[in-house]
Amino acid sequence: MTKIGYARVSTIDQDFDIQQQRLKAEGCVIVRAEKVSGASREGRQELATIIDFLRDGDELVVTRLDRLGRDTRDVLNIVHECEQRGAFVTILDPHVSTRGEMGHVILTVLGMVAQMERRFIKERQREGIQKAKVSGMYKGGKARLDHMMIRKLHAEGAAVSAIAKAANCSRMQVYRVVKRVSETCTT
Repeated sequence: MTKIGYARVSTIDQDFDIQQQRLKAEGCVIVRAEKVSGASREGRQELATIIDFLRDGDELVVTRLDRLGRDTRDVLNIVHECEQRGAFVTILDPHVSTRGEMGHVILTVLGMVAQMERRFIKERQREGIQKAKVSGMYKGGKARLDHMMIRKLHAEGAAVSAIAKAANCSRMQVYRVVKRVSETCTT
């Protein structure tokens, strides 16, 4: 039986060191981490690797439920996939485990709350943007990636990993920028 920790943050400028330290303190032998949104499972390669690696009696541990996912269906699907492999899922804060039947009920409710919280955040964000637009203060979001640099490096034949390192982003983000360029060239 192996405890495997999973740490996740949403953006490249966030840090998952605290999550990793807590997971190691909980006895996780392996801790995988990634910087990707929890809104869906798309692009979450570390989580997919962990689930593929899980064996009978293993335990997937996360610090909070929202690190696992922000969509109830995704969270329940992740739990189901772990259980199909004979593994358990444990959330540290609040402490909930799928080892017992009550853990499933609590995880479902917590997943619904996380999804509702995400909707509230998006609604408040929309309201704030609308208010800023009305007052003439809205300037749009700050560009996080240098698309021109990514396109230039790609055109020069640089490897995706090297481009990602130079642009301080993930390989997935590089692929998205490159894909947009190729889509606009074909239309």
